[in-house]
Amino acid sequence: MIGRRIRHINRYRDIALALTRHGFGFVVEEMDIFHLLSLPERMGWKAAKTDRKTVGERIRHVIEDLGPTFIKLGQIASTRSDLIPPAILMELEKLQDNVIPITFPEVSQIAEAELGFELKQAFTSFEAVPVAAASIGQVHIGTLHTGERVAIKIQRPGIGETIRTDLSILQNLAVLAEARFEWAKRFQLRNMIDNFGKSLLEELDYTIEAKNSETLYNQFRHDARIRIPRIYGAYCSKKMMTMEFLEGTKLNQPEQLRANGYDPRSIAERLMQAVLHQIFIEGFFHADPHPGNLMVLPGEVIAFLDFGLIGRLTPDMKQHFAALIIALMRQSTPGVIKAILRMGLVTKEVNMQTLRRDVDRLRDKYVGIPLSDIRLGEAVNDLFDVAYRHQIRIPTDFILVGKTLVTIEGLIQQLDPGISILRIAEPFGRRLLLEQLRPGKISAWFKEELAEYGDLLLHLPRHLTEILALFKRGRIEFAVPEFDKFLRKLDRIINRISFSIVLLSFSIIMTGLIIGSSLNRQASMLWNIPALEIGFIIAIFLVVWLIHSIFKSGRF
Repeated sequence: MIGRRIRHINRYRDIALALTRHGFGFVVEEMDIFHLLSLPERMGWKAAKTDRKTVGERIRHVIEDLGPTFIKLGQIASTRSDLIPPAILMELEKLQDNVIPITFPEVSQIAEAELGFELKQAFTSFEAVPVAAASIGQVHIGTLHTGERVAIKIQRPGIGETIRTDLSILQNLAVLAEARFEWAKRFQLRNMIDNFGKSLLEELDYTIEAKNSETLYNQFRHDARIRIPRIYGAYCSKKMMTMEFLEGTKLNQPEQLRANGYDPRSIAERLMQAVLHQIFIEGFFHADPHPGNLMVLPGEVIAFLDFGLIGRLTPDMKQHFAALIIALMRQSTPGVIKAILRMGLVTKEVNMQTLRRDVDRLRDKYVGIPLSDIRLGEAVNDLFDVAYRHQIRIPTDFILVGKTLVTIEGLIQQLDPGISILRIAEPFGRRLLLEQLRPGKISAWFKEELAEYGDLLLHLPRHLTEILALFKRGRIEFAVPEFDKFLRKLDRIINRISFSIVLLSFSIIMTGLIIGSSLNRQASMLWNIPALEIGFIIAIFLVVWLIHSIFKSGRF
């Protein structure tokens, strides 16, 4: 316990020293951890004050000095354009892992502890020199007894404990910062670190990445043009992952692709189709498609690698994003605003007039520009920047969509500058919106709404009784404008419930009559009167009358 406390104190000192060295001594002083530094180190703050680097550059240097946890947090933070100013994001995107690989004896020890048996029982060969090394783990090449060449990812020893310690310290520092700095409170620094920390802790569990890989593999199982490495689950654990080893040409080497006889334009279109399929159709997408994670295999097959960062979109989120794409195509300010408001968490402080003006200005930026020249990712990120300025909180997965599109567009431009990403994306958006009009979807929506309104109606007497009781005790004060708005909304709800119940009743009655008539194989007659036909006419009349009354009231 004492040793852990000493390590924590030393880590606090490392953080204070890094901040002071790069011109943030005022932060250290204000948070009352200046006393952890020696006198010469405190004096260094004065010299750092004259540093001419930008704030973003100095933040990046602090992160690089503090090592793996902070680098990974910085890389995760670089995806959040809704939370972090563009100048700082630009510097965070430059963060690179620069670590010394762990030795082969350490690799063997970790792998055998995870497998529960010796390496030679699983692999006929296991290369000692890693092909890649990063903050959390490194990758070696091996061969299974069945003959398949595999890539084995091994987690660095002690990295989990280091990351958890750093996250605990950062949470404590965030509490101090929010108590002393207005900017920290405004950015909700504790929540930000908590969210980033959860993403980082997920990366420590390789079984999550293996599951992500299997999900993507199933998405493209029947598409021979897209390849996802196969996972060998028998040789996977939280600290070790074994997957199919693939060799090919990197996508950011168009000249090499041509030399190998590949068509860059065909590859660009295939890549874009695959990414948009993941986003719009599957709602589960590779959120870090940089050149190191993409390659072309023989036959112009595109392979995706490394599935630590994944984005997820619910059906509603996909619909909202599709609506945004269509609004961008039409250059419709109201459509764009509606889509943004549905996508994000809107606070009371949002000034709709100013928001509309900012979206109009952004629209003017793209007026008259050919679709082939509009970069979809850039346009989406521009909109998210507008949302950020108006304190509209966009969900992380939407931000990941923007980042993914920007990264893919950069690759596409290298392969074929003439391709219009927006034109390729539009059919996906239209498909999603048209899907909402399918009878099955409408029926499901109707059932869901009916159940919701039925539940509201069922509990309405109890809720009204509770409200009246509070009102009698003087605990509720009504402001007339708000109360009037509430009554109008309640009126609309009741009208919708009535409309739904009548439609449902009409459907049940007519279904019963039709089924009865079919079973008897004769016309439905009651006292020699055609009951089915007359009932149908009466029901139609009642429904039309009810709909007319509700719409005439203007409160549907």
